[in-house]
Amino acid sequence: MKHLPVLEEAWIAIKNGLIEDYGLMTEDQRLSHYSDAEVYDASGRFVFPSWIDAHTHLVFAETREAEFVMKIAGYSYEQIAREGGGILNSVEKLRKISEDELFIRSYHRLLGLVSLATGAIEIKSGYGLNTEAELKMLRVVKRLRELNIIPVKSTFLGAHAIPKEFKHDKKAYIRLLTNEMIPEISKAGLADYIDIFIEEGFFSVEDAEEILEIARKYHLKPRLHVDQMTASGGLDLAIRYGAISADHLEQTGESGINMLKNSQVIPVLLPPCSFYLRMKYPDARKMIDSGLGVVIASDFNPGSSPSGNLNFSLSLACIQMRMFPEEAVNALTVNAAHALELNRECGFIGRGAMANLFITAPVPSIAFLPYYFGRNLIEKVIVNGKFFDEYDFQSNYKF
Repeated sequence: MKHLPVLEEAWIAIKNGLIEDYGLMTEDQRLSHYSDAEVYDASGRFVFPSWIDAHTHLVFAETREAEFVMKIAGYSYEQIAREGGGILNSVEKLRKISEDELFIRSYHRLLGLVSLATGAIEIKSGYGLNTEAELKMLRVVKRLRELNIIPVKSTFLGAHAIPKEFKHDKKAYIRLLTNEMIPEISKAGLADYIDIFIEEGFFSVEDAEEILEIARKYHLKPRLHVDQMTASGGLDLAIRYGAISADHLEQTGESGINMLKNSQVIPVLLPPCSFYLRMKYPDARKMIDSGLGVVIASDFNPGSSPSGNLNFSLSLACIQMRMFPEEAVNALTVNAAHALELNRECGFIGRGAMANLFITAPVPSIAFLPYYFGRNLIEKVIVNGKFFDEYDFQSNYKF
C-alpha cells in the first residue's frame, strides 16, 4: 500500500469520457497525435484519480444537529435514543418525506461531494425500516445512478435498527425483511448488496445469518457493519459468507486481523465516524503492517458522520490512524474501487479508465494534501472527461 506510482512532467489524453493515453512530456512523437486537442496546463499540480467512497448513507431526509448539541452536553447514545434521537429519528423523518423531495436533497448532496473530488460512491438504505420506505430510498439511489454523474452502487440496509413498531418482536421484523423486503427489492433490481448492522442491541450473528441465507438466494452480495462498538462475532460471519467487505472494525484486534488475512474480505475503515463520536479508531497500522489492503470511506450520515468530504478522511487516516500519505491515497482510490467492484473502470489512471480525475492546487508534495487539512486543495474536478465547475455549487447546494 505504500507504493504509489508517480509520473513527473506527464500528460493525459481524454476522449469520450475515458483516458485514451498518458505518458511523459518528453515523448514528442506520441504527443503529436494530440496537436489539435484542447489543452489544460496543470504545471506545478498533481493529477489524481478521483476519490471513491465505499460506505455512505447519503440518502436521508434531514440532518440531526440537535443531537450534536446533546452530545456536547454529555448525553450518551442510549440517552439520545430515549429522547427520540438516533437512527429512529432519521426513520421518522424519512417515512414522511416525499420521494421527489428526498431525491432533490440527495441529488444536491451528491453534487457537493463530487465537487470535493468524489468520483464513485456506495449509498445504503436503512432509514426506512419498512417495505415502502426502504423501496423509496433505493429508488432514489437508482435515480441518482441513472443521472450518470458518477458510478453509484446501491446497498440494502433494512437490518439497520429495529423500528418502533417491532420493538418487542424483532423476529417479526426479520420475517418482514426476509419474506417481503428482500424479494421486493430483488424483483425491482434496486440493490447490488445487502448490509446488516451486527451489534449488541441491534442484530446478532444469528439474526444476520438468517437474513444472509435469504439474501444469498436473491443474489445480494453481503457487505457488513461489524466490530464497531463490540467484537460480537460479525467479522467471522462476514468471512464465512464471503462478504465483499467488513466495515468499521474499530474493535478488531489481532485475531480478527489474522482472520481477514486468510480471507478475501476487504476491510473498510471509517475514521470520520470515530472522530465525530470520539471513539476508538480502527488499527489501520497493524492491519497494513500485517499485509492487509485497507479502504478508507466517509460513512457520511446525519447521525454519526455528517461529512462526506474524503479529503478530511484522508487527513484523519494519516493523523489518527498513522497511515502514510501514499497508503491513504491508495485506500481512497484503487482499494476502494475493488471494494465496490469498480476496479476495471475507476480508481486508477490508465488507458480505458473513466476520466474521473481531480487536479490539485499548486502543492509541494503528496504529503501536503493530508498535512494541510481544513483547506480545499482541489482546483479542478473532471467527471466523465469534462470539467465539473459548470455547476454553481454555492447556490445549488442544499442540506
